[in-house]
Amino acid sequence: MGVPAFFRWLSRKYPSIIVSCTEEKPKECNGIKIPVDTSKPNPNEVEFDNLYLDMNGIIHPCTHPEDKPAPKNEDEMMVAIFEYIDRLFNIVRPRRLLYMAIDGVAPRAKMNQQRSRRFRASKEGVETAEEKQKIREEILGKGGFLPPEEIKERFDSNCITPGTEFMDNLAKCLRYYVADRLNNDPGWKNLTVILSDASAPGEGEHKIMDYIRRQRAQPNHDPNTHHCLCGADADLIMLGLATHEPNFTIIREEFKPNKPKPCGLCNQFGHEVKDCQGLPKEKQGEHDQFADSPPGQEQEFIFIRLCVLKEYLEKELTMASLPFAFDIERSIDDWVFMCFFVGNDFLPHLPSLEIREGAIDRLVNIYKNVVHKTGGYLTENGFVNLQRVQMIMLAVGEVEDSIFKKRKDDEENFKRRQKEKRKRMKREQHSVPTGHLAPQPLGRGNRPTSNPRQTAFEMRTQERQNTTPSPSPNTSFSSDGTPGSVKRKAEDSDSEPEPEDNIRLWEAGWKQRYYKNKFDVEASDNKFRRKVVQSYVEGLCWVLRYYYQGCASWKWYYPFHYAPFASDFEAIADMPSDFEKGTKPFKPLEQLMGVFPAASGNFLPSSWRKLMTDPESSIIDFYPEDFAIDLNGKKYAWQGVALLPFVDERRLRAALAEVYPDLTSEETRRNSLGGDIIFVGKHHQLHDFIHELYKSSGKEPVDMPPELCHGIQGKLSLIENPVLPDEPVRSPVPILRDLTQNSAISISFKDPQFQEDFVFKAVVLSGAKKPSPVLKPGDWERTNNDGRPWRPQLGFNRDRRQVHLDQSAFRTLGHTMSRDRGQSGSGVYSNIGPPGAYNQGSSYRPLLSRPQQIPKLLSNIRPQDSWQGPTPLFQQPLQRYDRNSGATPLLAWNRMPHSQGPPYQQNHYQGPGGPMNYPQRPDDRRERGRQGYGRPYPLPPSSGRYNWN
Repeated sequence: MGVPAFFRWLSRKYPSIIVSCTEEKPKECNGIKIPVDTSKPNPNEVEFDNLYLDMNGIIHPCTHPEDKPAPKNEDEMMVAIFEYIDRLFNIVRPRRLLYMAIDGVAPRAKMNQQRSRRFRASKEGVETAEEKQKIREEILGKGGFLPPEEIKERFDSNCITPGTEFMDNLAKCLRYYVADRLNNDPGWKNLTVILSDASAPGEGEHKIMDYIRRQRAQPNHDPNTHHCLCGADADLIMLGLATHEPNFTIIREEFKPNKPKPCGLCNQFGHEVKDCQGLPKEKQGEHDQFADSPPGQEQEFIFIRLCVLKEYLEKELTMASLPFAFDIERSIDDWVFMCFFVGNDFLPHLPSLEIREGAIDRLVNIYKNVVHKTGGYLTENGFVNLQRVQMIMLAVGEVEDSIFKKRKDDEENFKRRQKEKRKRMKREQHSVPTGHLAPQPLGRGNRPTSNPRQTAFEMRTQERQNTTPSPSPNTSFSSDGTPGSVKRKAEDSDSEPEPEDNIRLWEAGWKQRYYKNKFDVEASDNKFRRKVVQSYVEGLCWVLRYYYQGCASWKWYYPFHYAPFASDFEAIADMPSDFEKGTKPFKPLEQLMGVFPAASGNFLPSSWRKLMTDPESSIIDFYPEDFAIDLNGKKYAWQGVALLPFVDERRLRAALAEVYPDLTSEETRRNSLGGDIIFVGKHHQLHDFIHELYKSSGKEPVDMPPELCHGIQGKLSLIENPVLPDEPVRSPVPILRDLTQNSAISISFKDPQFQEDFVFKAVVLSGAKKPSPVLKPGDWERTNNDGRPWRPQLGFNRDRRQVHLDQSAFRTLGHTMSRDRGQSGSGVYSNIGPPGAYNQGSSYRPLLSRPQQIPKLLSNIRPQDSWQGPTPLFQQPLQRYDRNSGATPLLAWNRMPHSQGPPYQQNHYQGPGGPMNYPQRPDDRRERGRQGYGRPYPLPPSSGRYNWN
């Protein structure tokens, strides 16, 4: 969803929805990496049934990463994608289903956004390459040092679009990957895998939602299935809420701002391309062993618990004295609908609603005030009641003028604070010591100054000279020679150039200026404004139905670049909200013609490509070489609106009809629409059933027995070139081996089909068990009244006991942690920050050299004996003291905080029965709710464990 700040707002307002992922890392033995056994219980204290992967969120960071050097070729990209999926599988460990969905041909409403993104990416790519070449020539001309420029073709990320050879090859590679894991990974033993590649129409996340909706409508569906969806888009949160499944979790990468990125010229960290000076590469580590490793830690993952978000929303949306029965599920549907007004992938957001300005909170407050008058909820099963929506929008319209004025005041205050900050930083620059007394990075081996007093005197003299005002070139003098007023040149000003704002929403007449500037019509043209509002209302209805029922129309799209005002939503109750039925999606190559710029025409057949560049082409106007970007009140170009012409579908199809005969058989295959493929291994109950279908060679689709596949229903049909038992699977990646002993099998899968007018109910299914509450009674008040985020539960297990290491344990860690803590992956405790006061200058040294023995040593520490560590560890005994006496030994490590719980809670120790001795998941689903997910730490039998008394 096009709401960049939505997740940040959500996580700050509802902090307890976030849970850090516990990830078991593979171990190395004699240089050989031992993979993690994913068949063991999940270390996150919860067992997931289904894992859904929105693959485009994996493909993009693996093919053109921002925080590390890009893969050298397509083969390395495929391996990176495999490793990313392996890592996610290791964290989630699904027990029933793995569903991998790649974006296929999108609805026309989404194609407009895709077109804007791809035109921008092509334009920015060319500009970046030209800038890099210019800076490279300047640096080399000044005698700088840069590594030789690699002779390789620039990777065009636009190829990650259905219909290209890259996506076709990716589908082949993923089929090989699935077959390999089903044959060799014990965690995949009884797993059902569904692959929906780019040939299957629909966006990846919506193909996943469509699968869930259709399975929920089947009598064999388990209403207590625990779903986990992977993806970074904010709309996944909305989609998860729209399912009304009680157990729905989202996993995504943890966002860390200001992550270091390598320079595009010298591949060094710490500066951007524009600041590169061509300096020789510094040595990373004693033997330069960290030369290819980016600084910092590996990207971590977090869980978003939608069941906890529902608890928050229930607290916030509950209303008393309603004229109708309160239903939290219906209220959540209304909340999802209101979030569409602040932005989505299909409609521009309303000018008066910005997520950073608390737009959702404003809408919720208006909703709670107005809902008493509406007589019911705004939505039902994905259909909108426009009469009630009109009351909400007109209430927003009443405060639009004050919203615009407050926005301007906030911007002016922000600029003033930034200007003061820059002045303060300039003043502080003069007070930083220079020369030998200047602060230097540790480990550089700088020599101490030979005469510190003389250096200090010179520093004070220098500071006085810098603070004494002196005439400058910009200083004007009066007739008597004294300095007068200072007139600063524009280039010396602290203020940044601001884009010209012709709308001035904070001044009277803003509506007239808006429509004149954005639509080139007068605000008095009520007919045109009515048309814009009607198109926007249709869009709201289309988007909500897309989320709850599926694609209402593949042809509909919003035909304007800008949105109307909330105050324009008058008399919308009678506006039609029906869509043309029976529409079909574009074919893959047709979509490429609709979203690609001419610079990416190399992914298309030559005769099709010519339509983009030939001046005589009938559709040449669809592919401008340059286009304007309207910042629309924003600061950065990526936030602006790309003013591209909309593609006329009839003209496009007419032009393509002339070049269709030029397609080769391979291009015709890539231009056809496909479906999903299901894979199972030899241990799966469905394996023999599918094998018999291939032996019988039946051509008619067959119903899949739900009792053989965890209640999943659908149609199975034979495919060409399937994965079959006892037949080798060739590797499409040359650096990976072929599967000569294969036992997996694949077959085409189609979801259950329904009538076009069938309505999927947006309700909690019968038999679903509500998850145990996580929020404590005071959580909501603490978060909202005091402004202090409150995290009552650290993981999925609500009975978790927090572990706090005592001072003796801190000392043990301090003596045994690797000295290369700053480098990722060094030492058993490399991800733990050092307790600040005791790790420098300590005279103690451990007698044991192997860090693997530390957990055993820690298990002997008792809280009542925390005054001393395990006897064999230290060379000197420590003086015992009485806790109750109030006297504390004056030791360095006693000056640190008494406990540092959270950073250490994720370092679980291996018990004799597997990781953390988690109990195995019960086979009976009814026992699951009574037993819980296990304890984070096994209760101590007495010896060899922590004593909790």
